Amino acid sequence: MLKFNRILKFMVCLALITAFVGCASTRTKEGTGEYVDDTAITTKVKAAIFTHPDLKVMQINVETFKGVVQLSGFVNSKDSVTKAGEVARGVKGVTGVKNNLIVK
Repeated sequence: MLKFNRILKFMVCLALITAFVGCASTRTKEGTGEYVDDTAITTKVKAAIFTHPDLKVMQINVETFKGVVQLSGFVNSKDSVTKAGEVARGVKGVTGVKNNLIVK
């Protein structure tokens, strides 16, 4: 019985270590927590763009990776490009903005 308990404890520890290593982030891959945070940031940025009267949320694509927001799509004016970047920077949790919006 003692041997069985030791083997069981070892297996549980091995499973926990594997789970933690599998959820760790790398330079090119987000960890589980970062993915959840980035999803929340993306939602907040889209909501902020939606509430701004001069911006059209359907024209702007928002993606987030490790806190850096990337804006892409086609907008109607240079002012919209600038304003979208400012709105994104104003969202809590955003560490940077890559503004790839193009004026059509």
